[in-house]
Amino acid sequence: MDVRWEESGWERLTGRAGRRRLPVWDCTVGLVVGKDSVLLIDPGSCVREGAQVRAEAERLTGRRVTHIAFTHGHFDHVLGGAAFTGVEVFGAVGLAALLSTGREELRRDAVRHGLAPAEAAQAVDLLVPPRHEVSGEWTLELGGVQVLLANVGPGHTGHDLAVFVPGEREVVFCGDLVEESGEPSVGPDAMVGRWPAALDRLLSLGGDDALYVPGHGAVVGAEFVRAQRATLAAVSGVSEA
Repeated sequence: MDVRWEESGWERLTGRAGRRRLPVWDCTVGLVVGKDSVLLIDPGSCVREGAQVRAEAERLTGRRVTHIAFTHGHFDHVLGGAAFTGVEVFGAVGLAALLSTGREELRRDAVRHGLAPAEAAQAVDLLVPPRHEVSGEWTLELGGVQVLLANVGPGHTGHDLAVFVPGEREVVFCGDLVEESGEPSVGPDAMVGRWPAALDRLLSLGGDDALYVPGHGAVVGAEFVRAQRATLAAVSGVSEA
């Protein structure tokens, strides 16, 4: 156990990767540390939360966060990005347009789920959409570790991005394509019929021995992902793999 990480409320997954489960919505923030750069995955739900995440990440790593990846465009995963300046932001292709044109819906959704109206408005006003959009796969060099950003969706939304971190054990940040603390969240923007195929792509890239980090809940293994795939296949009428 890395006491410094654990005492700060973070979970060290491998030598290069860790994560934090944020309060209220139990949203996972991921962290990948390279020799030259630091990648943060899903920076929280508002400017206040993003600023806290940024301070903690920089205290743990001893350097500034240089890259952010959004796994999808829901408020609890993106609105904390407004607290980060001078970073390179990545998302699935089409997410930038969605976040640019759908700001009012993003604000309403955040308030509907319990975020204070003033905080929601501030975060939406300041949010910077991804400058780098991933249509297939994108290898991100952080210095000593090459992280793979993969557009594996659609599924949970129309713009699902997964992050694969190599190491002594591969770590897969799944966003809300995988949820452990509850049933998969099927909202109005979900594409349930294509969700099982997105999980197939996650499993093919991560393999049987990877650590799969859900958007909400505890870290799981491949068998959990397969079981969730079966549940979604049954709901959508998709045949089993």
